[in-house]
Amino acid sequence: MKNKITAKEVGRTLTREYSFVLSFILLIIIGAIVNNNFFTWNNISNLFVQGSMIGLIAMGMTMVISAGLIDISVGSQVAIIGGFGITILNKTGSIFVMLLFCIAFGLVIGFVNGLLVAKGGMPPMVATLASMSACRAIINYYGAGGPFTVDKLIYERFRMLSVGGINITSKFKIPYLMIIFIVFVIIFDIIMKHTKLGKHIFAVGSNEKSARLSGINVDNVKIATFMFTGALCGIAGLIYASRMTAVAAASAANGWEMDAIAAVAIGGTSMNGGRGKIFGTFLGVLMFKIISNILTSANVSSYLNGAISAAIIVLAVLLQNLQNKQR
Repeated sequence: MKNKITAKEVGRTLTREYSFVLSFILLIIIGAIVNNNFFTWNNISNLFVQGSMIGLIAMGMTMVISAGLIDISVGSQVAIIGGFGITILNKTGSIFVMLLFCIAFGLVIGFVNGLLVAKGGMPPMVATLASMSACRAIINYYGAGGPFTVDKLIYERFRMLSVGGINITSKFKIPYLMIIFIVFVIIFDIIMKHTKLGKHIFAVGSNEKSARLSGINVDNVKIATFMFTGALCGIAGLIYASRMTAVAAASAANGWEMDAIAAVAIGGTSMNGGRGKIFGTFLGVLMFKIISNILTSANVSSYLNGAISAAIIVLAVLLQNLQNKQR
């Protein structure tokens, strides 16, 4: 006789596996109540545009955390890559060359982080803390005379990446950053769900010893997750430079690692590794921006964003621990 699935069990599954969707719906309702313009296209597209950079980083962070690791150097990576990327742009006049440089630079930083963790045996927190300090110190040293700024000759063309879009009608435009964000979400969702690398990442995060015994090259998986994160930081660095047209060495992307981790945590990825959801992270980023939108509408100071990020991480981890005990 087959066991019948009760409504109570279905409810538990939904709240355990898809609580981030329920949270997303709740935030949309609150946002609509607080902000009368919440459902306008300008506001919706702005949520995607504002979340695009953190979103790219958070996807890499999802891979790293799913493998049972952490990377707290992402903000400093964006700063150093964006700053030196502007230097390359000013010298070559080519956005494409800058893009290649930013991705390559990010891959190198990610490779070093992965090497320190996988081959050097360093705890990921310590390795990426060292990387964070080194990246920020180097960019501060070279940017001591002021921020890295885009040359006036290429300013308008480069700026179009972040402010431009596809005009459907005279009043309806789909921003390029919105398209980029969604495309990367689809790509990385496929990588995590339907490729050997994605399965290996979850296996390493669930039980590293068992993964090794089953023939998985654990070191290569760890290095790959950091390199993917570095490459995404490179693209985020280019976008940051385009939006701001300047990179202030000391303050650029400060605290972004907290925002990325918060988005990953509320998106349903296990902070202990072994389980991760790119789509959940996508909603997590939007939730984070909706919260910011709600606070702005309520005239709450933006200086509290750091405290809110910390609270979200703590709450998400506590809920995950509670759910794990109920299993």
